[in-house]
Amino acid sequence: MTDFPTLTWTDPSTGATHAARWRSEAGNPPPKRVAIADDRTTADTAYRQACEGIAMLWRGDFQNARQLLQAMSRRADRKPRKAAATPIEAFNLHRQAQSQRARTLGMLLIPLEADYSIDLRRAPDVQDACKEAYGEGEAPSVVSLRELLGLIGAHEWRKKGVAIPALGGEHIHPYYGVFSPVRGEYVDLVARAPLPSQALAFDIGTGTGVLAAVLATRGVKRIVATDQDPRALACARENLARLGLQSQVDVVEADLFPAGRAPLVVCNPPWLPARPNSPIERAVYDPDSRMLRGFLDGLAAHLEPGGEGWLILSDFAEHLGLRTRDALLAMIDSAGLEVVGRDDIKPKHPKASDAADPLYQARVAEVTSLWRLKARGAQPG
Repeated sequence: MTDFPTLTWTDPSTGATHAARWRSEAGNPPPKRVAIADDRTTADTAYRQACEGIAMLWRGDFQNARQLLQAMSRRADRKPRKAAATPIEAFNLHRQAQSQRARTLGMLLIPLEADYSIDLRRAPDVQDACKEAYGEGEAPSVVSLRELLGLIGAHEWRKKGVAIPALGGEHIHPYYGVFSPVRGEYVDLVARAPLPSQALAFDIGTGTGVLAAVLATRGVKRIVATDQDPRALACARENLARLGLQSQVDVVEADLFPAGRAPLVVCNPPWLPARPNSPIERAVYDPDSRMLRGFLDGLAAHLEPGGEGWLILSDFAEHLGLRTRDALLAMIDSAGLEVVGRDDIKPKHPKASDAADPLYQARVAEVTSLWRLKARGAQPG
């Protein structure tokens, strides 16, 4: 049996020491100091203890715990922001503040029974949400309330789904930890780009399977969709089966490319070259541009003669000073590729119109592009 991190604490009323499995999707270690908190705990006390690194294991009413977390959030949001002189400094300060906020708000803990039930007053039924994220329960565990609320929200998204206009309004149902296609501009780019062939396509890093589904509905006869994440693979398979496209799309586990070549290879890699702080951020942050470089460096070897690679990429990193356009073009050139076309689209997400966002100037300038690439010297298909 796998060894899991363990959270230990002492019951102040009995002096007995207790232990339970510690759950953290971000891989955070269990807190070293744990106090018991209940309905008598004030928001000021809870926030002060959290800032001091003292976790609070909740023993009161569940809905009161939610209200306490909201009050702690308001206190965290009151912290003054440091002024940034450059976009990259603004980004680094924003990430630092996000990390500190998550660490502080993650100090309010909820105990789960072995079957994921919660033995607290007015606690919701979270068993299905926990099973979807963690698998079958084995033993009692403890999780931060913040993470638990994320599981509940993800469970609702998975049931409800996200409507995709490019699929005629059909829904994609994201799993917990798999990036949801709520930003539809990259989907729209793939839906409108001229297809070099309808015979075969590779979808690299498929996630929910949304781009593979779009290609299939556009008439591509066979698509091979790849991913490394077990949740993404299961999510893509379920979505494609729900849409009746499983006979057109093979979902396979692979680090980037499947075997062989295709006349069309599509990739929407993470857009920002920075370190993710949690699994869900792996869809946004790509340390050292590993996936981007891997896709570009391997593309020519997986294209049929005259075939096209579609790189879907935001220029958000460029506006933040994390990567330059010249650096991107140099990556393309050094991979033996040339640009044969580009289609741009402006983002539609709410943060692009929120002037209070610390990264607003970069967001409002952001453009998402579909770069059409060919192997240098390749003849037209």
